[in-house]
Amino acid sequence: MHAPEPPAAPAGRSRPAGTAARAPETGTPRDRQPDTGPDAGPDARPDGRPEREVPAGSSTAVPSRPLTLLLALAGGLLTDTAFPDRGWWPLAFVGVAALFWALRRDGARWGFLVGLVWGLAFFLPHLWWANYATETVPWLALSAMEACFVGLLGAAWIWARRWSWLTGHPGRQAVAFAVLFVGAEQARTEVPFGGFPWGRLAFSQADSPLGRAAWLGGEVLVSLLVALAGSLLAVAVLAVVRRRDVVTGAVVPVAVAAALVVAPLLVPLDTRAEAGTLAVGAVQGNVGEPGLGSFANRAEVLNNHLQGTLALLDDVEPGDLDVVLWPENGSDLDPQTTPEVARAIDDVAQEVGAPILVGAQEYPETGGRYNVSLLWEPGTGVVDRYAKQHPAPFGEYIPLRSLLRVFSDQVDRVSIDMIAGTETGVVDLDAPRLGRTVPLGVVICFEVAYDGLVNDAVDAGAELLVVPTNNASFGYTAESTQQLAMSRLRAVSTGRATVQVSTVGVSGVIAPDGTLLQSTGLFTADQMVADLPLRTSLTPAVRAGDWPGRVVELLALGLLAAGVVTAVRERRTRTAPAPAGDEAP
Repeated sequence: MHAPEPPAAPAGRSRPAGTAARAPETGTPRDRQPDTGPDAGPDARPDGRPEREVPAGSSTAVPSRPLTLLLALAGGLLTDTAFPDRGWWPLAFVGVAALFWALRRDGARWGFLVGLVWGLAFFLPHLWWANYATETVPWLALSAMEACFVGLLGAAWIWARRWSWLTGHPGRQAVAFAVLFVGAEQARTEVPFGGFPWGRLAFSQADSPLGRAAWLGGEVLVSLLVALAGSLLAVAVLAVVRRRDVVTGAVVPVAVAAALVVAPLLVPLDTRAEAGTLAVGAVQGNVGEPGLGSFANRAEVLNNHLQGTLALLDDVEPGDLDVVLWPENGSDLDPQTTPEVARAIDDVAQEVGAPILVGAQEYPETGGRYNVSLLWEPGTGVVDRYAKQHPAPFGEYIPLRSLLRVFSDQVDRVSIDMIAGTETGVVDLDAPRLGRTVPLGVVICFEVAYDGLVNDAVDAGAELLVVPTNNASFGYTAESTQQLAMSRLRAVSTGRATVQVSTVGVSGVIAPDGTLLQSTGLFTADQMVADLPLRTSLTPAVRAGDWPGRVVELLALGLLAAGVVTAVRERRTRTAPAPAGDEAP
């Protein structure tokens, strides 16, 4: 709240000698609050008091409260359209610009509300597949949790821009806002329960020139460039609205934003084979029905993938393939404990003349279950395996089960919690045609969203990436195409050919530069055959590891700290008593 105005001197009494007469002020206290937005001058007072309403017609007018919320709502919705299935990637810039503009008002609590509205408008439609796969309450809870990170971004931005170094410098503010945006993204990829990276700005850019920047700095760099381009767009629009030096205030920011978008076209993405090629077959076996009942019939999914494997022989001769790839849960029964399943898989592997990477579930005697990819060698059986390291919270295991059961009985759908694997995602494939062992990088389903798991596999020697996934529970929603966009970005960031193979689609074969070479439709039985380049060199993104994310987080915290320190100092200055020497005798 504003400090109360000093009372007027009583009638008939004069002011103390040496005290200057107080100039009359117009408007309400809210009207007189300083602007701390991008165009605030050096005398702006970012004190965290209630936001002002600038008089209508003023060149420094900020949006009203209703308009601010409408901007946030529109920005979140527009950002979602940048992602698959629509894939209108330039709208990611517009969505970020709308948030930047909506956050021009002061007040950290208001900033949190604005960010929350933007986040809900984005995540509710973006994660609609969670509603399809479960029910309304889990979908709302997940969307709200993710939106809260955008709310925290809004509050942090209100504090951070109080730093005097940012005041009156729109360009600096654009950079600072982009850093904070990606810092919030990075935080939600890590917490709670190991984080949830779905919906990072970078994942909307698989078809844009910015996607190529993943080769340099992974999704952290791509998201940073998207956020910066959007912030610069907002700065340009504000300059036009305020009619202030349009050339410097609008043309230059737009030119810089355009340069940021096209500059990654200069990144050299090499797709050549460095260690030979691998002949790969991928099988999408399909299920009987979409949704929760997709695995209701025992062995149906297994039989579909057995038949799909044999269908590969319509395109190749026995022995032509180096490996056949099945999706996550391609076998709904564990071949290691079910002899008839083992015989069926081995028969098909021998007929095709190639090992099969089988997706299955393991149930150890100690309890729980593992989500595994088993490398099945014809005539031998399992020769290597990978167990999923990052089970999806609330989807494959339930944290806080007893507490959450109060809100939704959906927690009991996961009756046996999944156990996290401990080994890096590399499966060693014996390739007689090449005369050596080929390390395959394997990340199962949602793990493709976590750059650390993928980078670890490549750093451990993976020459090709495989993303087995099961999208049957999500129906005809955009979940599978959103995931395919992530796989495409992973191909660029690692410089590895990538195969996403799904039980029901969308499956795809991806070149090391992110180009989608082949893809399948949803809920169809299909197969893909490709000769893929094997690569051994490490990209700058892989070499950097988690450093880009750590640097952005530290910068974001530094910006916030600088803003808080500035606000505290200014508050102390305002509340400090005047020195005795300043008083009239």
